[in-house]
Amino acid sequence: MQTTELSVGKQGRIVIPASLRHQLAIEPGAQLVAWVEDGRLIMESKQQLWHSIHQACSKTPKKTDLAQELINERRELAKKENM
Repeated sequence: MQTTELSVGKQGRIVIPASLRHQLAIEPGAQLVAWVEDGRLIMESKQQLWHSIHQACSKTPKKTDLAQELINERRELAKKENM
């Protein structure tokens, strides 16, 4: 694994070096989504994020009603809170 050190500027800006931008096909003006996971900063392009979401959803059986499952889970939690 190749590592690259980055610096955080005075205004909190991080510059992604050209070698990494090239490897990840990040073009000027690209939109990235960032979040913290297990104390790490994760950044992905919107396209990569949507691809990950679609892959995760494709594993769900077609007959599954995710909205109804969520409603049922919320109702069960509400019952437990009211006890």
